[in-house]
Amino acid sequence: MYKQKPPVHIIDDEIIAPLGWGTSANLEQIKQQQTAIRKHDLNADNSFYAALFDDDLIQKKFRELSFFEAEVFTKLEKLLLLTVHQLIERNPSIDLEETILIISTTKGNVELLEASKNTTPEKVKLYSLGKTIQKYFNFKNNPITLSNACISGGLGLSVGKRLLEEKAYTHAIVLGGDVISHFTRSGFQLLQAMDTEICKPYDKNRKGINLGEAAAGVLLSTERQHSSIQIVGESTANDANHISGPSRTGEGLVKAISAALKEAKLAPSAIDCLSAHGTATHYNDAMEAKAFERLNLQHKPLTSYKAYYGHTFGASALIESILSVKSLQQNVLFPSLGCKEIGVEPVLNIQQEWEEKKSRYALKTASGFGGCNFAMIFKNLNNE
Repeated sequence: MYKQKPPVHIIDDEIIAPLGWGTSANLEQIKQQQTAIRKHDLNADNSFYAALFDDDLIQKKFRELSFFEAEVFTKLEKLLLLTVHQLIERNPSIDLEETILIISTTKGNVELLEASKNTTPEKVKLYSLGKTIQKYFNFKNNPITLSNACISGGLGLSVGKRLLEEKAYTHAIVLGGDVISHFTRSGFQLLQAMDTEICKPYDKNRKGINLGEAAAGVLLSTERQHSSIQIVGESTANDANHISGPSRTGEGLVKAISAALKEAKLAPSAIDCLSAHGTATHYNDAMEAKAFERLNLQHKPLTSYKAYYGHTFGASALIESILSVKSLQQNVLFPSLGCKEIGVEPVLNIQQEWEEKKSRYALKTASGFGGCNFAMIFKNLNNE
């Protein structure tokens, strides 16, 4: 006998990034069209553009929470712990026995390998992030750690939604985070995938990504409480095209969006706005344009946030999902940065200004290495 699945709502969120500490601070910077990306010099002959934290600020925030011993934790652990702290503090009624913790990251504490000679530190293992957070907040259920390239944060939301729909838990705290290490930076430099200026998503002169650091968190629940946002459709798909290059026809992204629309029982015409991956690499942006055209979405207002944050990897899709939700809740369209002259075909409708618009459905997409693709649809219940 078919059992109706309970609706899953977004109850609360938190963004901690160089752009701003807390979601509200981030929104204010986006409204002012400010970027956190700066030039960083490694030496006289080597520099790169990225959005990096002031480590002293992280330490200061940590010291403000007296029950934390800052020296015990890595930089990424501090950011994730601070994120969880904010969500739990603002939602004290959440029963942690009924809550699953999901952590999304692409690299974890990989920087610890640089100081290790012949052994692999325990903290390098991805599952250690979840165990650290579980221990300090006394989560009863064993955490889930996910790593699926650049869609990791979105996949965390999908897994959380599905677990709640199956009534395995009542709540889910989904975290995403990554910091920049020599390993990450050198890898993208070798791929020649980094712009030598602030990145320009979808622009004809785009040259590649900027790197970014961030952490983000979302509280999901089958108890609506005060929430106005419901996840009504989601999917992931893999185009299996190439380890570092997407399908030129957008095959995987088309499949992911189509499946999300089917679950939501929506036609593409129902979508009011898009938050796309928009990395500013040649192939990603071109692939997205083709995928959106195949689904007749190319005329929808589209925002890429990479020129605000850089590419924050495990946090990226989660941050951009939060911003999609805020766009719905505040009845505004947030502007993209960096696209002065459109450089993809078909031509996309890049959102250039902060604009008031009442919307009901927002689509978030992401794509990543290995051919992975993610799509999620959010519904504003107040705009029925």
